[in-house]
Amino acid sequence: MSVVADRAPSTPAPAALRRDAEARPWAKVIASSDLAALEADWRALEVDALVTPYQAYDWVRPFVTTIGRAEAMDFRFIRVEDAQGALLALFPLVVTRRLGTRFAEFIGGKHANYHMALYRPGFAAALDAAATQALLQEIGAAIGGIDALFLINQPADWQGIANPPARLAAGQSPSRAYKLALEPGDCEGTLRRAMSKHARKKMTTKRNRFAEFGPSELVQARSEAEIERVLDAFLVQKAIRFAQMGVPNPFAAPAIHAFLRQGAIGQPGRPPVIELYSLELSGRSVATYVGAVQNKRFSGMATSFDLGSEAARTSPGEILLIELVKRKCQAGLTMFDLGVGEARYKTTICDDSDELVDTFVPLTARGQAYASYSQAKRALKRRIKASPLALKTAQRVLGLLRRRKPAEADD
Repeated sequence: MSVVADRAPSTPAPAALRRDAEARPWAKVIASSDLAALEADWRALEVDALVTPYQAYDWVRPFVTTIGRAEAMDFRFIRVEDAQGALLALFPLVVTRRLGTRFAEFIGGKHANYHMALYRPGFAAALDAAATQALLQEIGAAIGGIDALFLINQPADWQGIANPPARLAAGQSPSRAYKLALEPGDCEGTLRRAMSKHARKKMTTKRNRFAEFGPSELVQARSEAEIERVLDAFLVQKAIRFAQMGVPNPFAAPAIHAFLRQGAIGQPGRPPVIELYSLELSGRSVATYVGAVQNKRFSGMATSFDLGSEAARTSPGEILLIELVKRKCQAGLTMFDLGVGEARYKTTICDDSDELVDTFVPLTARGQAYASYSQAKRALKRRIKASPLALKTAQRVLGLLRRRKPAEADD
């Protein structure tokens, strides 16, 4: 079923409004819940669109059919078309209800590091703040019955072109995303540029100590059997780690396993968007890494290591990451990001970051109230993360609260 928000009114519009409508670089906005019907157009748009790995069709499809189905998510896929019906942009959204407010947000939640629509580059470049505001209002109307659009953790720009909704941002997201530009053919040069001399020396010491435990190999899981083996190792490592921390394991749900498995297997004849890696020490997985790839960019989703391994003190997760950076550099990729959130290893390896912003588009008074609340909460979160002492205190308090009762996620 599709809902169309067409700007052509049934009665004549005032001349000023008509001229404004004609100046906009789109003709129609269509909301649909049929993902499969969009596959061909989605894949065609991906070829030269502004798109992150998390809006690739082969990332969204397994998410919808596993996590989405298990949690009964209400999806809306928004087509933005020109007068000839050509696809200009695609917004993969999910309708969420929280604290009595019904709003639409990008698909993926915390499983996706970057939240963004897919745009033809020329269309994105043509959208100024006023046109973007009008487009988002039309998207809200096409969905119908929602109080707001909450577009959080968006990159301010992508491939050198401004991300249109970021022009309306209420502020920066609580965290940024760390990245490393790769120099194909010069992997060592890439790492020398990004890492300090002290960090490189420290990593060499760790690698030498790690080598003392036996032969090792970085393995990409390709067959279904390898995918199951590496995925099982990753999930066990995560379960042990979260149990040690005394907090709920976000990877415990069977749907998470199914999502990663389907994404890593991929579609026949197409390379998978999700890739699984394992650092093997004498045939045993001592560290794992999950990432998503789109065109020339690799985006880290999650990492873990075996706390029970005798090699755990040598930082096998960092050793895996360095080897993976080299592998992607050799393969000709040009960007490697480690996703959203602060961590020492990210600032050690990466010399750049993507600024992420939040855009709230209230459509009703209820949406305005919740947007104000959510904006204030995320601004506070950003200030806490900017202070090491405040962050440590907040983590301790949150840990105590989670032990009592799992809190409902609000962002």
